[in-house]
Amino acid sequence: MSYQSIMKNISIHDRVFEALKKAHDVQPKLNAMVSFIDPTSQLEALKPKDNTLPLYGIPVVLKDLVNMKDTITTGSSKILANYVSPYDATIVKKLKEAGAIIIGKASCDTFGMGGTNKTAATGPVYNPYDLSRMSGGSSGGSAVLVASGVVPMAIGTDTGDSVRKPAAYSGIVGIKPTYGRISRYGIIPYASSLDHVGFFTNNVLDAALTLEILAGRDDLDMTSSQRPVEKYTEACVGNVSGQRFGIISNVTDAIQNKQTMRQFDDLCQKLKDQGAIITKIHLNDDLMKAMLPTYYVIANAEATANHSNLDSLRFGVQVEGKDNEAIMMASRTEGFGPLLRKRFVIGSYALFTENQEIIFRKAQKVRRLIVEDVQKALSSVDCLIAPASGNGAPLIEDSQIDLLSSEYLVAENYMAFGNFSGYPSMTVPFGFDGILPLGVNLTCRPFEEGRMLNLAQGIEDLTGLKDLICEVKP
Repeated sequence: MSYQSIMKNISIHDRVFEALKKAHDVQPKLNAMVSFIDPTSQLEALKPKDNTLPLYGIPVVLKDLVNMKDTITTGSSKILANYVSPYDATIVKKLKEAGAIIIGKASCDTFGMGGTNKTAATGPVYNPYDLSRMSGGSSGGSAVLVASGVVPMAIGTDTGDSVRKPAAYSGIVGIKPTYGRISRYGIIPYASSLDHVGFFTNNVLDAALTLEILAGRDDLDMTSSQRPVEKYTEACVGNVSGQRFGIISNVTDAIQNKQTMRQFDDLCQKLKDQGAIITKIHLNDDLMKAMLPTYYVIANAEATANHSNLDSLRFGVQVEGKDNEAIMMASRTEGFGPLLRKRFVIGSYALFTENQEIIFRKAQKVRRLIVEDVQKALSSVDCLIAPASGNGAPLIEDSQIDLLSSEYLVAENYMAFGNFSGYPSMTVPFGFDGILPLGVNLTCRPFEEGRMLNLAQGIEDLTGLKDLICEVKP
């Protein structure tokens, strides 16, 4: 349901509390919320404001990495279980200025480190289409709250594919704009050179409007761009005629699921019938297979540096010890789960002086080669396109994945090139694998969000898959 129609025939107060009630009702099934926020004071502050604000009275949810003053922000961790934010992130200020009402914080993989949403201190998040399956991560809580109709928009972050993969698994729109397009000030980081603010909506037009609201320069984030914010909603005309789509053949060749590929091929044929130019693009095979290990080295090295301040001496949950060193060791051991500790070990090892050149610097060089390969591909097409995943959402307890197969290394991890490059990328629904949604991913050149949204609108018009809501019975 679009922003324009969501408030019809219902008061703002009733709509917001209806969303809050629904969030509580589905919590036992989805386990998507970390904390709930009483919206009363926000509703009072909204009364004197212009009711034509773009998000006037719209209930939204933040990923539990986003600081909002006087609310708990845990990063879905144990070590920050008692941390109360002293200030608003820039995007929180922008949401409030646009009239949005924030009703809670959504679960994520701890500090955004993961692709399953199984590592949160509060436990895994479940997919509304099949409660035995995962939401994807790290922004899985935000994704399923939109997919189940609790809120029409939720904030996520994307460091490898952490918005776009959960969007695919949940049958919704997930967008990661160009690096620097949205301020990251006030958001707990994972890897600073890869982190992007992203978000989820039920349709492309709402995604375009959300980007208009959130985008723009912020002097509190020196990586944010000076480029003017475009009227992205005006670009969403859905005209694909003459637009050049490059199918990433490395990805499609690696996918084994015939149902996925049949529907993807059908979509490409429909685009062609509308006048789109469809070609195949083959990226460097060695670089595609090196993407995941390269990501692991860079992301975890940056995370190790970013989270060195989590010592529990100044803030956070503290475990007793005989001295400061003992307190830090005990607090971090208790506060970090095993997968998080594993990532910090990888990051620390890569940053050892004797290892920096042969591991960390080498990974940075490989990253540059990957970006150059993608840049070259986008010089001949307007958009790179491929299924966001070869399959619908995996089972929570799935242990059958071959981690060295091309299907896993390439088809399930290729979207990280959008983070390596900082290029805009988004996922929209294009079909179903049984009852499970499938998403198609689009990646365009830097700051071509308008083009990307137009192409996504064209796909949405062809599939008719928008405003999908999977009702979860309490």
